[in-house]
Amino acid sequence: MNDILRISLIGLAAGVIGTGSGTIIALFVKNPGKNMLSFILGFAGGIMLAIVLNDLLPEAVEAGNFVTAFTGLLVGTIFILLLDLKMPHFHFFETTEELTRFIRTGTILGLGIAMHNLPEGIAIGASYVASPALGFTLALTIALHNIPEGIAMACPLCVGGMRTRWVLLYTAMAGLPMGLGALIGSSLGTVSPAMLSLALGFAGGAMLYIIFGELIPGAQDSGSGHAGTFGAVFGTIAGILLLSVI
Repeated sequence: MNDILRISLIGLAAGVIGTGSGTIIALFVKNPGKNMLSFILGFAGGIMLAIVLNDLLPEAVEAGNFVTAFTGLLVGTIFILLLDLKMPHFHFFETTEELTRFIRTGTILGLGIAMHNLPEGIAIGASYVASPALGFTLALTIALHNIPEGIAMACPLCVGGMRTRWVLLYTAMAGLPMGLGALIGSSLGTVSPAMLSLALGFAGGAMLYIIFGELIPGAQDSGSGHAGTFGAVFGTIAGILLLSVI
């Protein structure tokens, strides 16, 4: 029980600190630069891809078998697909001339971020049960990934005239579901090897969808030139190197 609580708190910290850091950047750096955000998104996507392919999915197969791992992967992919069908897609630089629409945009962004933070928390929780080193690496990567999401949510709220303390509060709240996800992932992972395999596969499928459906396209759309591409390449290399030393 203590381990599950600790993992849940780590997931919570990854969500809240990640989005909160992005908010602080948005508040103090009025124009963080589209190419910088593009590189960060690509870098986070590259690291996640390395973790999923080199650790998360192999751990899922090892914990159970190919069938349980693949089943979890399929369910995780479909779960995020259904979220995408129900929730509007968000972009990292939304523009409008009406201040009230900026507030609405920021609110929609926050809801979408919160919904996607739940499966990311499940990934952290299940990974920690399989390997503390893997879970910690994934938590750091997701926290990095949450920084541009925090910027994305905070920018329209700030432009819309919302007070700083409320912007900080709302963006921090968007990271809360990650703690719940970590609780669910760690709880399922301790039930049985087959359940751990399913949970890891689910996390892998969810992460792959987020990587190829949001992070990589978002990196390409947010900047100009090859900033997103270089970020993804360097992120993948960094992920492989990181996994080789932990």
